[in-house]
Amino acid sequence: MTVSSASTAFVDRHIGARRQADIDTMLKAIGYDSVDSLVDTAVPNDIRQDVALTLQNALSEVEVLAELRKLASKNKTAVQMIGQGYYDTITPPVIRRNILESPAWYTAYTPYQPEISQGRLEALLNFQTMVQDLVGLPIANASLLDEATAVAEAVLMMRRANKNKAVQDGKTVLDADCLPQTIAIVKGRAEALGFEVEVADLSAGLPDGDINGVVLQQPGVSGRVFDHSAVIAEAKERGALVTVAADLLSLTLITPPGEQGADIAVGSAQRLGVPLFFGGPHAAYMAVQKGLERSMPGRLVGVSKDDAGVPAYRLALQTREQHIRREKATSNICTAQALLAIVASMYAVYHGPEGLKAIAETAHHHARTLAASLKAAGVEVLHGSFFDTITVRVPGRGAELVAAAEERGINLRGIDGDTVGISVDETTTTDIVGSVLEVFGASAVESAEGFALEASVERSSEYLQHPVFNTHRSETQLLRYIRKLSDRDLALDRTMIPLGSCTMKLNATAEMEAISWPEFASIHPFAPDSQTEGWRELISGLEADLTEITGYDQVSIQPNAGSQGELAGLLAIRGYHHSRGDQQRNVCLIPASAHGTNAASAVLAGMKVVVVATAADGTIDHADLQAKIEANRDVLSAIMITYPSTHGVYDADVREVCDAVHEAGGQVYIDGANLNALVGLAQPGKFGGDVSHLNLHKTFCIPHGGGGPGVGPVAAKAHLAPFMPGNAASWTEGNDVPISASRFGSAGVLPISWAYVKLMGGEGLTEATKSALLAANYIAARLNDYFPVLYTGEAGLVAHECILDLRELTAKTGVTAEDVAKRLIDFGFHAPTLAFPVAGTLMVEPTESEDLAEIDRFIEAMITIRKEIDQVAHGDFSVQDSPLRRAPHTAAAVVSSDWDRAYPREQAAFPVHHLKQDKYFPPVGRIDGAAGDRNLVCSCPPIEDFEN
Repeated sequence: MTVSSASTAFVDRHIGARRQADIDTMLKAIGYDSVDSLVDTAVPNDIRQDVALTLQNALSEVEVLAELRKLASKNKTAVQMIGQGYYDTITPPVIRRNILESPAWYTAYTPYQPEISQGRLEALLNFQTMVQDLVGLPIANASLLDEATAVAEAVLMMRRANKNKAVQDGKTVLDADCLPQTIAIVKGRAEALGFEVEVADLSAGLPDGDINGVVLQQPGVSGRVFDHSAVIAEAKERGALVTVAADLLSLTLITPPGEQGADIAVGSAQRLGVPLFFGGPHAAYMAVQKGLERSMPGRLVGVSKDDAGVPAYRLALQTREQHIRREKATSNICTAQALLAIVASMYAVYHGPEGLKAIAETAHHHARTLAASLKAAGVEVLHGSFFDTITVRVPGRGAELVAAAEERGINLRGIDGDTVGISVDETTTTDIVGSVLEVFGASAVESAEGFALEASVERSSEYLQHPVFNTHRSETQLLRYIRKLSDRDLALDRTMIPLGSCTMKLNATAEMEAISWPEFASIHPFAPDSQTEGWRELISGLEADLTEITGYDQVSIQPNAGSQGELAGLLAIRGYHHSRGDQQRNVCLIPASAHGTNAASAVLAGMKVVVVATAADGTIDHADLQAKIEANRDVLSAIMITYPSTHGVYDADVREVCDAVHEAGGQVYIDGANLNALVGLAQPGKFGGDVSHLNLHKTFCIPHGGGGPGVGPVAAKAHLAPFMPGNAASWTEGNDVPISASRFGSAGVLPISWAYVKLMGGEGLTEATKSALLAANYIAARLNDYFPVLYTGEAGLVAHECILDLRELTAKTGVTAEDVAKRLIDFGFHAPTLAFPVAGTLMVEPTESEDLAEIDRFIEAMITIRKEIDQVAHGDFSVQDSPLRRAPHTAAAVVSSDWDRAYPREQAAFPVHHLKQDKYFPPVGRIDGAAGDRNLVCSCPPIEDFEN
């Protein structure tokens, strides 16, 4: 396939080392005369695909944006009054342009290196504080994936945290007024894990029987608001824990869950400035009572101090992250929706408590006007107490009224033929209210008496009193606050992020441009198909392209994180075995080197994990594999393998492993986290895989957003296709288990990957893969004499990443891999992946997007650091007082009159000459993580802590 001249320009911009002179320099260092000969040696011949990718010829940026405009024009924007957990909102332009559309925010990585993440960590701490204040609970996390899966996480948390032995195996009870998609997600998870779920009208009290946990919705999907305190008290008396799924905006008016006695609160922050995005990405939240924080899934930002005693933020209880616990995990959450949580937090900073309450009061007023006017016109309004949603009974007229409203450009919720839901939001106006009333043949009344919130549910407590929510009122103030925070961070817009297994590559502006167009961003996930033709055409096209790229037969883009894609693939395998009467097949083999989420996902899919040992060369230990297969032959469900391996190598035995598992009746799950080393060269669906998940936020250019959004599509062979994720909004028991709340998951970011594939074409994508291999092998060859490369494949080559082994240096000098990671900050670099998959190592992945100059800058930094390690070895200074252990160096430390270190200031701040012209200083020094865990503070500290 020939790449057009117009598209070649984009390929040249996407691939960093594109000049022939640079390619020749890299090849010479590795010892090859062409990229193709390098690739032919590195990639096993028996997995190579026979033909080139048959994708559409590559398009230019202008052509891609024109095609996206055509697709967008096929969507119909409307006044969205469907509700059901999704509301239209106004993203303040200062937040949209300077966060949602700013590479300083969207290209950042998860804040595992906190010294260079203080800006986004502060914004996430603001999010946690906002949630804690609104829900009335003391500890909140830094976001989850969506509301329905957050409820599922809360259900699992209640089941493991409930210490009352009498009810530990009891059922979980869901209020019948919970969101339908939430009920579907919880029931699907429960079926795999084998516990009972009962749905009941909890306004009438709890059902009989042992109850482990209860989930209430406030307000309910019908709009109903009632005082939950009595049913919560009854649940506590019977030994159950209680979760309330609560609308954050409503809690400015309604008594918060914590004050009603709930143990856990969950929900979505979408309506706080985050566009509808056809269903996502949206930041869910979870908050808990004291004592439950160490069981909480997801990430938790805490306050600690740096080595100078300056307050600093970090991810608290970092080892608490569930995927690190592998087969002992109780959740497979590995990511979050950080970028969207930051948008929501800034929305609260922008509006403050008075502004949020005013928005809520206006929405409530419009809903009351609708209810009173419809009642006056003889329409039955089902509930007298509500926040922003009313449900009306219109016998036999439901479909007719919904259709009439659609003709006026308004979407209502058609519940059934006799019942219609109407939800108002921040964008609702008096004119819109009037148009809705006209549909019902009603006129607005002056008084809405009789529909006020009941006194028992009205909020009296204060919220958002911290100065951050009461300071940045003008756009100038907020703009500067946003800029101040982004300046504290290192993101891909400023430096190479050489993280192995995370593929931090170019997120081209043209790829990003369409996501905030109203025709994509303002579409409700449950809008009629007649309004979403463009969205569905884009999604089906992307799924088809991913099918071609992977060699599978079907792709679903519903999973909204890589971990959720893993779960979807394993549930498909489970469904396949069950359909054949093989319910006993529940053992999942997982290599010891695998991603931690693999084991966690297997547990959530109801499988038993059996670990397969790693051989000395980093490959799967075949003797142990065969022994584990034989020991579990009759119960073997699957094996999960990552290819190329987690060790950054193309294992030559992958077909042999797949064949052995297939022969025993199992299925092969190939983790697609490292697909950036395969695209255009090999297809997992053709060399032995039955199912894979992909990471669009890695291989296909969706940016990481400081820890989310992500998309983890699942790709499967035809025999597993019937068991792919179902639609939660229309799910019925016994059908395909839904994975995410909305049918297309985080659809809002799919135009990015769609554009990337169209811009590159098949040949361009293949060139990108080859370039990634070239860059990784160049780094491995240049650094091997300084930091030995731990694992290699054919002819000593690696795949798209390499592991640098520091263990011997650590044993000799005491300098650790973490010391190297922190010292790299002084050179203006984000660290490589630390201590994964092997403790005491650094895993480096340059990607195809970095040019030779940047790669050489990283190599120079690493070689300089090795010289400093040698200084420790030679006794120039002790490891404790070395620039490595004292790194990173803040500007305050370098200019201090108290400088008493054993090395000069210039070495601390400017270890290489070019830094004198272009220097990043971290805002804090090395952070004391243990202190932060011992004294857990996970909300905005008093402002005087920072003034002192």
